[in-house]
Amino acid sequence: MNINKRLAELGIELPSVPSPAGNYVPCVQVDKLLYLSGAICLVNGEMTHTGKIGETHDISYGQEAARVCALNLLAMAKSHIGDLEKVSRVVQLNGFVNGVPGFTESPAVINGASDLIVDIMGERGRHTRAAVAVTGLPRDTTVEIQAVFEVK
Repeated sequence: MNINKRLAELGIELPSVPSPAGNYVPCVQVDKLLYLSGAICLVNGEMTHTGKIGETHDISYGQEAARVCALNLLAMAKSHIGDLEKVSRVVQLNGFVNGVPGFTESPAVINGASDLIVDIMGERGRHTRAAVAVTGLPRDTTVEIQAVFEVK
């Protein structure tokens, strides 16, 4: 599956890469592995999704937030390697959900990112994953996701 063609078919335009919010870089490549820093719900300098799941927002809101994070991860990868066709495999996603204490549905929220990645990338988008709830995230973002991609 051609990733660029698939993005066009889905009507998806990748956002610009957000600037790091601290003393770190968006990604680091070690041999064939591209480690992507945590992406939050930030598009064009504006937060798209904030607040806790289970308090003021439901799982579908969290899934939308996770999709924003996934698109930011793809934008970061493309910025570093030049073309998403160079991604041979998504190895891992680690998702963090801003949830109320005791929130147990973080896997359902992070499915928003996982489903989108697989829809865009096909089999090479299938990945290992962690999905955990936390009681706070930077800028009160609803979701944060970090990733590891294998590149050609």
